[in-house]
Amino acid sequence: MNFAWWLLLVSSVGLAAEEDPGRRLLEVRRIHVERLSGGEGADQIRDMIISSLQRTGLFVLTENPERADAFLRGSAEDLIYTDVYQSAEGIDARGAVALGTPRTSTGRYIGGRGVSASAGAGENESSRIQERKHEASAAVRLVDRDGDVLWSTIQESKGAKFRGAAADVAEKITRQLMADLERLRKGPPIGTIRAEPPARRSTNNPDQLPR
Repeated sequence: MNFAWWLLLVSSVGLAAEEDPGRRLLEVRRIHVERLSGGEGADQIRDMIISSLQRTGLFVLTENPERADAFLRGSAEDLIYTDVYQSAEGIDARGAVALGTPRTSTGRYIGGRGVSASAGAGENESSRIQERKHEASAAVRLVDRDGDVLWSTIQESKGAKFRGAAADVAEKITRQLMADLERLRKGPPIGTIRAEPPARRSTNNPDQLPR
């Protein structure tokens, strides 16, 4: 290996390590979770994210941004609302007309003809259903001290079997981060530049033989 090729290899590997966000993500040990935009519900999701990341044992969660290797920032929403479903079959109408000869109470006909009419209307069945719903969502990113984005994710939830929507979003964020870290550990760093060694000189040409 000549000196020029060795210098190219070292500089290429160093550049790849510097520019590869995956390698820098693997080096993160201390995280500061910033306040998320989105109101009071976002504050609760932030607390749940801190607890969820802390339980992994892989990171130190710090409230002091001066000590952090990276910062988790973004936005979140925690919505509770009621959906109303209302339906009605419709309205029907009924009418009747009768023709007859009027008579007295004794049964004697008094001449002429009488007309009687009746009408009625009825409304079919209607229903009204109210359903309370709870949804949460978050878009977060992990940023290093230089402001470079190392990782990001968007998660949504309508609640899980044993936890609410906000807690489920926090767990999804943590699981996604863990899965991406595991993928980075198993594979080569993304964006690694491989320098090819210079072509070997042919010894068939007398002009290329060492002197």
